[in-house]
Amino acid sequence: MASSLHRHPKRVSSGIAALLLGTGVTAFGVVPLAPDAADLPVRQVLEVVQTLPVQTQLDALADHRFKLFRTDSTRSNDTFDTLLKRLNINDPAAAAFMRSDANARLALAGRAGKTIHVEADDAQALSKFSTRWPTDDDTVFKRLVVERAGTTFTSRIETAPYVANARLASGVIQTSLYAATDEARLPDAVAIQVAEMFSSEIDFRRALRKGDRFNVVYEALEADGEPLRTGRVLSAEFVNAGKAHQAMWFQPTGQDAQGVVYKGGYYSLDGKSLRRAYLGSPLEFTRISSGFSMRFHPILQKWRAHLGTDFAAPTGTPARTVGDGVVSFAGGQNGYGNVVFIKHRNGHETVYAHLSKINVRVGQSVSQGQTIGAVGSTGWATGPHLHFEFRVNGVHQDPMTIARQSETVPVPLAALPVFKQLAVVVSRQLQAAATMGQTRAE
Repeated sequence: MASSLHRHPKRVSSGIAALLLGTGVTAFGVVPLAPDAADLPVRQVLEVVQTLPVQTQLDALADHRFKLFRTDSTRSNDTFDTLLKRLNINDPAAAAFMRSDANARLALAGRAGKTIHVEADDAQALSKFSTRWPTDDDTVFKRLVVERAGTTFTSRIETAPYVANARLASGVIQTSLYAATDEARLPDAVAIQVAEMFSSEIDFRRALRKGDRFNVVYEALEADGEPLRTGRVLSAEFVNAGKAHQAMWFQPTGQDAQGVVYKGGYYSLDGKSLRRAYLGSPLEFTRISSGFSMRFHPILQKWRAHLGTDFAAPTGTPARTVGDGVVSFAGGQNGYGNVVFIKHRNGHETVYAHLSKINVRVGQSVSQGQTIGAVGSTGWATGPHLHFEFRVNGVHQDPMTIARQSETVPVPLAALPVFKQLAVVVSRQLQAAATMGQTRAE
């Protein structure tokens, strides 16, 4: 700029003047008039800055102790030696302490996958070791802390409350629901809840289509900022074959005319309960081996009507009753193997066959969702699965059709104003989740 000014003083001066004039006119329109800059007082401040000797700076840097922070997850074959080595900790004393300390050993107890946080000095010696894990109580978690105390170490187990935060997720079905939820990084527990919510509206066995999509708002229970477990699904939308199904969790206050306190549950955004008289499935969402149709019987080697639905699942998977009722039979019976029959209202009856274990007895009252046994391969079965039948006055019916047709209950009238306000908020949340999913796809 200086050289240009010397070479073309008039041209540059004219340009600057024009620039200042233009700027002045623009500024005049948006700010009040101010004194001329030439009239403002000018004050000079001079300060002598001395550079520190280089050696002093090097000595200070040498005396500074660095802290190193690292994170990793436990593996099924881990020992404390292998775990600390993977975390770049070179501290035999720390490994020895953790092998002998009952509290510290909990870090490698149970299932693998615990997130480990360590703090070390610049000599790779351990300063602090911590990890967290869930408990049976879904409101608190356990925290293990191992810290250096001079030449030895101390350990302690702490109990602390979770912090619940809402998270958004969305996905599109390409091959299967689980593949889509994996792609969306949606925890399996949340995927199961979503399938359960809409089980009476959507046949997840046969009705999913490529291009179906979902949006979910759910609770993440965090321990020191780390998502440790999932809470309840707060709201969800599932678009199946172009039809949108929406639901939200709502807890009405007060009690009904009989004095029974209202229970929370999932409702469509227009106020209808998603809880019906019958569940759509006697198992939580699983892979299905065959639907309600004719099939070639693998044992009898002939075509016969398959009057029910086979749910393929590992031996021991809990089997649950789809509705309230009374056990009318529990034991062994011909090709059914170990089987449970349950009588429901209005001439309805359900059958649960090939069980490896029976948990109920004849005459026992059972409630919807209660575990009545476990999946097996007893009787005429080629592999572990649950054979399920739904009969109405002795006639076999498609279980999914019955579940869809069973009655539902609306939001209590007194709670409707609050519900409507919340439904507006939920609708916006689901739109935000959908927008996020579209942005990610693009």
